[in-house]
Amino acid sequence: MLLSHLLPFLSALPLVVLGRQVPRVPTDDAPSPNQAPVSPVVAGQLRVTENSGICETTPGVYQASGYGDIASSKSIWFWYFEARKNPASAPLALWFNGGPGSSSMLGLLQEHGPCRISNDSKTVSLNPNSWNNEVNMLYIDQPVGVGFSHGDTEVGTSQEAAADVWAFLQIFLKNSKFSFLQTNKLAIWTESYGGHYGPSFAAYFLSQNDKIASGSVSGVHLNLDVLAIGNGLTDPLTQYPGYLVYAANNPYHPLVSDSVIAEANSSWTASDGCKAQITACNNGGNTTVCSNAQSYCNSNILLPLKGDWDIHYVPSQDPDPYPAGITDYLHGVASKIGAESDWEETSITVYSNFADTGDWMRNSRQDLESVINAGIRTVILDGDADFILNYVGVEAMVDALNTKFTSTYKQQNWSTFNVRGQAAGQYKNAGTFSYIRVYGAGHQISAYSHGSLGTGEASLQVFNQIMSNQSLSST
Repeated sequence: MLLSHLLPFLSALPLVVLGRQVPRVPTDDAPSPNQAPVSPVVAGQLRVTENSGICETTPGVYQASGYGDIASSKSIWFWYFEARKNPASAPLALWFNGGPGSSSMLGLLQEHGPCRISNDSKTVSLNPNSWNNEVNMLYIDQPVGVGFSHGDTEVGTSQEAAADVWAFLQIFLKNSKFSFLQTNKLAIWTESYGGHYGPSFAAYFLSQNDKIASGSVSGVHLNLDVLAIGNGLTDPLTQYPGYLVYAANNPYHPLVSDSVIAEANSSWTASDGCKAQITACNNGGNTTVCSNAQSYCNSNILLPLKGDWDIHYVPSQDPDPYPAGITDYLHGVASKIGAESDWEETSITVYSNFADTGDWMRNSRQDLESVINAGIRTVILDGDADFILNYVGVEAMVDALNTKFTSTYKQQNWSTFNVRGQAAGQYKNAGTFSYIRVYGAGHQISAYSHGSLGTGEASLQVFNQIMSNQSLSST
């Protein structure tokens, strides 16, 4: 997790990954002795291990894990947990971690899945605030090469990732075990680099639906109803100045000295600095321009301004050991859940692919605006203790949105978000759009608690309200 550990082998790459963990270099290319044997891969098939008894131990609750083979050399890993209540009619929520290249098993085991990793990194306990209490949850490792997914690692842009996820969902929803979900509402929940993934995926799904309706594409209509992004990177040009502000003034403590902030500010404003490079990237810049912008801005602004504090949770010094790692646990259960490859937190190959294309610095705000304007209920969340995608930058991005709800949003005052009568954040609603800043939460919002609330209790209230097609409100 310590960023400085990356320097010896990522010197040619941008140095930050937008997931809880940073990439690690595999120490052994041999497969884990606990993984399942690789089954024959046939494009278009879904290979399923049912009711493994791992993680979800609530009696009578169905689970399934396995692979959707989107090509003969590309297999995407999934882990599905039906809702603990009324699964036949419950919505289906997709979960994607960021990175780019980080496994969605992080969200499952460290945040909001049916079980949560223990501090020993080897055992789990049942999670009472799991998101599958009332919603069918589908955790997906993507792109290919991430987590337990395996095969050709070709994807290097959010748009390419969207096409592969759509192909996977076509296979998943056509399977007889899950075809009942075709008519249920569908939601995308994501975080971190999900600020790129979420808008790109949602916009692609909607465009494919239009093509299906016109007859130009054959497939299952995706009943998309919700888009949610936690601590997301969407519009770098608008968000990067937030590092300068947050480092000096946040709810916890200054992160660095005034001199470090001044130097970073010079790197932002210089004629060939970060602002100029991001602008050039989004004004038709090629992949080299955008990739160089990522490397320069992260090396001269993002990383220096974090100081000695954990980049994902600034109340703690770097590295914060919480949440506990999940590698040992997953290696121990791999064969039981049908996993065929050695699990890693983040794929260096996939991360490098995205770094090479400069996808990081490209603006996804236009896709986000189009999704909001299409009537998809959308919520943006941010934990106030996260630096790497801090609320100052995210709120600047939200304020810059140009949608049918923009004028209404700007007229709103902040409201306190109470959970069981306890202040857990502040929020605004405008039409089917909502934003919330969550108190006491780091980068992985559901991994944290505030006051006397339970771990993930505040984000569960957000989740349930949005999934019930409601604006945010206090309880």
